[in-house]
Amino acid sequence: MMYQSLAIMIIMLPLASAIINGLFVRIIDKKLAQIIATGFLSLSALFSLIIFCDAGLDGNIIHIKLFPWIEVGNFKVNWSIYVDQLTSIMFIAVTWVSSVVHIYSLGYMAEDKGVVRFLSFLSLFTFFMLMLVSSDNFLQLFFGWEGVGVCSYLLIGFWYSKESANKAAIKAFITNRASDFAFILGVITIIVYCGSANYKDVFSSAELLSNTKILLQFSILDIICLLLFIGCMGKSAQIGLHVWLPDAMEGPTPVSALIHAATMVTAGVFLVARCSYLFEYSLLVLQFITIIGGVTCLFAASIAIMQSDIKKIIAYSTCSQLGYMFMACGVSAYNSGIFHLVTHAFFKALLFLSAGSVIHAVHEQDIFKMGALRNKMPITYGNFLIGSLALIGIYPLAGFYSKDSILEAAYSSGSFMFIFGIAAAILTAIYSMKIIMLVFHGKTKLEKDVFEHAHEPAKVMNNPLILLVAGSFFSGMIGYYLLSMDKPNGYFHESLFNLHIYKLLISHPPLYIKLLPMAVGIVGIITGIYLYKSSTFMSFLPSSMSFPQKRESSKNIKKDWIPLQARGITFISNILRNKYYFDEIYNFLIVKPINCLAHLFYLGDQKIIDRFGPNGFSQVVNCFSVLTGKTQTGYVFNYALYIVSFIVVTISYFVWKG
Repeated sequence: MMYQSLAIMIIMLPLASAIINGLFVRIIDKKLAQIIATGFLSLSALFSLIIFCDAGLDGNIIHIKLFPWIEVGNFKVNWSIYVDQLTSIMFIAVTWVSSVVHIYSLGYMAEDKGVVRFLSFLSLFTFFMLMLVSSDNFLQLFFGWEGVGVCSYLLIGFWYSKESANKAAIKAFITNRASDFAFILGVITIIVYCGSANYKDVFSSAELLSNTKILLQFSILDIICLLLFIGCMGKSAQIGLHVWLPDAMEGPTPVSALIHAATMVTAGVFLVARCSYLFEYSLLVLQFITIIGGVTCLFAASIAIMQSDIKKIIAYSTCSQLGYMFMACGVSAYNSGIFHLVTHAFFKALLFLSAGSVIHAVHEQDIFKMGALRNKMPITYGNFLIGSLALIGIYPLAGFYSKDSILEAAYSSGSFMFIFGIAAAILTAIYSMKIIMLVFHGKTKLEKDVFEHAHEPAKVMNNPLILLVAGSFFSGMIGYYLLSMDKPNGYFHESLFNLHIYKLLISHPPLYIKLLPMAVGIVGIITGIYLYKSSTFMSFLPSSMSFPQKRESSKNIKKDWIPLQARGITFISNILRNKYYFDEIYNFLIVKPINCLAHLFYLGDQKIIDRFGPNGFSQVVNCFSVLTGKTQTGYVFNYALYIVSFIVVTISYFVWKG
């Protein structure tokens, strides 16, 4: 009973915080609002540890049916809370990262007049994510799914006076609506063919659905899984539906940390893992997931190389790491995908919040305009270095264990996406060192006054990051132990499903495969240090990237080198800098045609409907009234003439008729 109460409290405390601060936003004291938000989230985080020990480690599933929600004939859906090993580990990631973000926001948003509204949105965001991961049916999951989408819109566009923030919020909302349409179709198909939305009923029908063919070799289950995964692609920013994620950086930095680390973007990976009972019977969709994940991890990493905005580099890094997670799910290594999701939550939040400290100190996001901040902000430098090394996958940090488990699974499955993962690992190390070298090392490009006043943020911003540093160190070791349990899927043995015994458990990749990810990471680190300390590289940057470092270094380059090198590098860098022209392509194929169509409808509304409808009728009445008014001259002889004329016409009519 106690554990059931704690499970309810974990979810309801963030909701209570959101309601109190949201309803009384204009009258509540700012300090009280901060205490409520951080206090409630901290309690939720502590309770999640207790639940992890019971439902996670001891395997005691908590299933609470709160109240009936939908009852239509035989179709029934209850509002429930379902906590198993998968949910309990997600509780840890969501609540702890969210708690750190809430506390960090007290310092970061201290001067913002809308801080109470901001904290309310953050708490609501956390509630919807917790509701999503604790549902026991697809309709309740959809409630949380749409909830995090709405909250992302509110938080990305939090500074609504900025046009760029409004556009970014709308872009995120519309992009996710496109993918959510497929998700809705998938849920409807499930209800139609299974007669239920409950996980237990749907998962037990998976084999039957896989044998029900509707189109050539495609089964109903293939269609369902494909539709669900398209929904995941939008929410988790996979290639093709990734365009909203970098623009989401328009929101405050704590928002970026929460969206990219523990909420929203991880929802897609969670859904695939939760529905492993379905996806395991759809080999075609699993192969599609593997390809999308592998391509995305390399695609996003290559774009990050050429970005100059510190937050956008980390944003594309998130996109790339999500690709790794989906690649793991695609080769049936769901446990490795969730393992990386959890470790990534800690070190990615650490990176974003450390970047926020830098931005807060120098009021600049362009890394080419920074430099030499290592001595000015040593704690932030240390935090960022730890987060970067964890991201690269250097022993003994968390990324070493989780990313390597994904690449080992990809190798064991025989997927050629293993090569994409290795290539992305090299690029990850390069862009990570790019930030470190250009922001914290070298000579400063900041204005003298700004550089001299740069300093560490307040303790309320720095101290909470200790938890993320600890997570970046120890979550990998703990996760490795949990996955090493002598059961299929290790810790997740009751939450995840593999149609065949997981191949990774019985296969032993060669030692060089185990060491390869860290080896290429080290190569990437060395390459990154060389490139971003080397004047040679800077001279080959495109002319449009006229940073001070480029102009200074170009004097030291032999002129006969430039034409040959510049041709290739400029072409490639233009593609990467413009993000493979996805925005331009979508603008040409979708946005402009829709705008043209909207303009045609506008013209039709103005020139046809209004002209011959309300406006036309009013003009006729107006003309008639003007003509009628002209008969009112005020002269008696005119009125007498009208009367005589009327009498003559009337008499003539009756004579003619009669």
